[in-house]
Amino acid sequence: MNVTIYHNPRCSKCRQALTLLQERGVTPTVIEYLKDTPDAQELRTILAKLGLSPRDLLRKNEAAYQENGLDDPALSDEDLIAAMAANPILIERPIVIKGKQAVIGRPPEKILEIL
Repeated sequence: MNVTIYHNPRCSKCRQALTLLQERGVTPTVIEYLKDTPDAQELRTILAKLGLSPRDLLRKNEAAYQENGLDDPALSDEDLIAAMAANPILIERPIVIKGKQAVIGRPPEKILEIL
């Protein structure tokens, strides 16, 4: 089973999601997205698999959200994608991808939907 997790090792939800995968015998490809930041095209692909808009993938409580004025409704999807590519801390996590399916692991048990 080819599974990828966009992971932040400092995030308890990410660690829980990774443990859930491993307990089910899944050895995912782990992408530490703060170090290996997805570019705009990769973010578009992830969003399509999630079935979400860029605004839905933003972590609105991060300082970078306010500092960059990302609450402005006039910003386009491309503006928001560019902001996430430039500031990956803004990307909601963990994201688990299996084939053409993806889910945000909040709560972590939500990842079981695509396994």
